[in-house]
Amino acid sequence: MYFKLFLVISPRNLVKTTIYTSFRTNMELTGRIIHVMEPRGGVSARTGNPWMTQEYVIEVPGQFPRRCVFNIFGEDRIKQFNIQMGEDLTVQFDIDAREYNGRWFNDIRAYNILRGQAQPQASAPFPPQQPQSGAPASSEAPFPPAQDSAAEGSTDDLPF
Repeated sequence: MYFKLFLVISPRNLVKTTIYTSFRTNMELTGRIIHVMEPRGGVSARTGNPWMTQEYVIEVPGQFPRRCVFNIFGEDRIKQFNIQMGEDLTVQFDIDAREYNGRWFNDIRAYNILRGQAQPQASAPFPPQQPQSGAPASSEAPFPPAQDSAAEGSTDDLPF
C-alpha cells in the first residue's frame, strides 16, 4: 500500500512534500505448481531498459481446490526462484490493480518463494466439536431438546 502525505509549510510558499511509505501485507498461498507459462520480455519505452516476466498457476488443495495465476517480474528473480512444474511451494505475494480502457485488472506479483513448507490439511468448514470431559451433556447442546408435538395435542409437525 502506498500513502501520500502532503505537508504545507507556509501559506505564502505553498511548499509540498510528498512521502511514500510502502509496506507488505502477509499474503501467501501454499500449493502445487500446475502450469508454467513462457517468459515474456521487452524493452521499456520510458527508460529503454529490458524487462522480463513469467506467469505460473498454483493450485491450493482442499475440498474445493482453488487455482491462482501469479507472476514474477525480473529476469534475475525468475532465475533465482527457478520454479518447476509439479513443485510444492509457498508463494508470498502482493496484489495491485490497474485500469486499462475503462476495465480493471488485478496483478498478483510474487516477491518470495518458500520451499519445503508443509501443505495445509484439507478440513471441513466446521470441524466436529470434541466434548469437554466432566461437563454435563445438556450444557454442550446449543439448542434445547425437541418437544414432542403429540404431547401438545397438535397434529401439525411444524415447529412454529
